[in-house]
Amino acid sequence: MLPVGRRLPSLADLQRGARTALSRSGGGFSTSQKAVGIVGPAASFGRPAEETAAVADTPTVTYPAPSRTMTPDECIRGLGTDKKFFIKSRYAACSGAVFFTVWSKNNQPSGETQFVYLSIGTIAKDSREVRLTQYFTRMSKAGEVATSGLMIKPAVKVSKTWPSTARVGQSGTVPGARSFDVLARQQATGSTRSLNASSGQGSVRDDVISAVAEASATITPPPGYRPGGELSGTLFFLPPRWDKAAYLKVPAGAAAFSYAVPLHYSTKQGAPEKAVAEHIKTAFTAPGSTRPANRAKNVAGQSPAVLLNRLYYDSARRKKNRSTAVATCKREFGTGYAAGGKECDEYPFATTYQGCAQSTYETGAAKDNFSVKALLKTDNGNAGNLLGQFMTLNRIIDGKDDGFYVTVS
Repeated sequence: MLPVGRRLPSLADLQRGARTALSRSGGGFSTSQKAVGIVGPAASFGRPAEETAAVADTPTVTYPAPSRTMTPDECIRGLGTDKKFFIKSRYAACSGAVFFTVWSKNNQPSGETQFVYLSIGTIAKDSREVRLTQYFTRMSKAGEVATSGLMIKPAVKVSKTWPSTARVGQSGTVPGARSFDVLARQQATGSTRSLNASSGQGSVRDDVISAVAEASATITPPPGYRPGGELSGTLFFLPPRWDKAAYLKVPAGAAAFSYAVPLHYSTKQGAPEKAVAEHIKTAFTAPGSTRPANRAKNVAGQSPAVLLNRLYYDSARRKKNRSTAVATCKREFGTGYAAGGKECDEYPFATTYQGCAQSTYETGAAKDNFSVKALLKTDNGNAGNLLGQFMTLNRIIDGKDDGFYVTVS
């Protein structure tokens, strides 16, 4: 199995010895694998990818609802030439690979087949139903291969749940083995398996249930042919999560994929969050110039490797984050820093565990590992509103089992 956009060799290439290089490029689909940026319990499952995921661009200025649909063509474009998974949003993600097989008959290469195998996960608004749709597409063959007898069988399984006692219901039919020729005629038609974990099985506060869902395909060779490629493969798993967090405003709870997605702020003229975006950009790129002074300052939230975690339940800690920021603004800029309609902006945000008071609550957390700046109250409020919308739209829950990061353009 190969990345979807990888250039494939011709029969002539293979006869000249290209098969070894092709084999090296196809690693990564034989065992359970996870995309970079998975959060929560599912992050402990499987082997990490050696490359980053393709991530869809986030609109600027306002925070519209995240995308919840994906077509096979979108998935293929997102995967590009070297990615094995594409995260469009927390509600639309996919993995894919090319099955490329050289067939031999009577110990001589006789032909080749290839097809793109996709697993696309989508979740509708305010829904607990996770839809996993498998597609076999871009099917082609060359030379002599009895494709009417080449059978391909898909499968979907839930490999693990957290807590282990949680049960994930499944509905929808996964077809049995079909021939290459039949699938070639049905390329536009996918098969969908729906997953749903009932509420009441998860963690105490937010009723969180996490899972790993894996899609795989197996090839049975046509009689008389010997394959020169893998006969089975498992795509990168999708990590659905269900919750019933009351502060996310859906009484029945809903599902999302456990991917860390970015909050995007813009420094462009006219962006309502421009001033805050510029402050955060400075904290990322020139931390030594920010206040309070700290030559070792390295704030969280700059990438999926060092996430911000939402702080909701501990209101005292949120208040301490905020009061620490205000006290620092007074110390750094004087007690009159708020003159002219300004207020103290801080990063990391007061609504995260990485806020200004982190070192007060967490042993080993670096002191003064934050930045404050006096900004117009309107600008600060705009950015805060966008942050709140982002966390609600993306179902960011309290605690270290979820997280997000920030990008600035």
